[in-house]
Amino acid sequence: MERNEIVSWLLEGDVSIQYQTHRDLLKSEPDILIPLKKRIATEGWGYEFLKRQHPEGHWGKAFYQPKWTSTNYTLLDLRNLCAPCTAEITKALDAIVETCKAADGSINGFVSVPQSDLCINGMFLNYACYFGLEEEKIKSVVDFVISQQMKDGAFNCLLNRSGARHSSMHTTINTLEGIMEYILQGYGYRREELTGIEMEAREFLLRHHLFRSDRTGEIINPDMLHMAYPTRWRYDILRALEYLRKAEAPYDARMQEALDVVCKKRTSDGRWKIPAHYPGSAVHFEMEQAGTVSRWNTLRAMRVLDYFT
Repeated sequence: MERNEIVSWLLEGDVSIQYQTHRDLLKSEPDILIPLKKRIATEGWGYEFLKRQHPEGHWGKAFYQPKWTSTNYTLLDLRNLCAPCTAEITKALDAIVETCKAADGSINGFVSVPQSDLCINGMFLNYACYFGLEEEKIKSVVDFVISQQMKDGAFNCLLNRSGARHSSMHTTINTLEGIMEYILQGYGYRREELTGIEMEAREFLLRHHLFRSDRTGEIINPDMLHMAYPTRWRYDILRALEYLRKAEAPYDARMQEALDVVCKKRTSDGRWKIPAHYPGSAVHFEMEQAGTVSRWNTLRAMRVLDYFT
């Protein structure tokens, strides 16, 4: 398929795919983008997520239960769809702040575990900033995130729970996405510190060539080449490249092998498939069927390759 045929195919997909295709591949004007963004809340996948919210403001059973249908992951899905902020989303964010704040100011959805999970706080920072939560309600989460940076420049959610000596790619990408969104949305509290931390954590990813051990050069985990979507809490090379693109990071030769892997996964007709979804609890619904050509992965790969090649 020619590029224009693939773009036309993307524009036949869910309104969230249409919006991001216009924004990132076609560079369309606001008169096209604004109406499309509004529609994400009233039709398609965005509407399907929103209509499953309970009257008290949460999804699933609670903030983090059951996993993929919880408030946390539903809000993350809505953020990744680029849904507009609705009154229902604001209600959910306020409920999280009111009921899930730990003594140290972080977000903790686990009644039985006193130490908060940094991956969750990175996700919260990502969608809370995207949806415009008031800065005062985010400050304590920023304090917690900054307190968890490790000596190698990045993050590991086990640091405050059981100790860790080396940062985790999973925790680092979740935290980087949250920090980036905070900066992009113009928040000011400890902004300069976070900007420096973001650069140090980004260097951690690059030092690993996005998927290799910085000590042995071996692949850290083959799953890091598994480009599933939604990504949930898991790290993979396409997610890392998406972060770097959105952060407007310059090309670095240490990205090239990961870019080559993305290119090799392209099908003969120029699109990308979606592999098996990550296991876990029930989901609200599947946006795409595993093993089929994927609008999500095709869009994500195309905009990464447009930016870096």
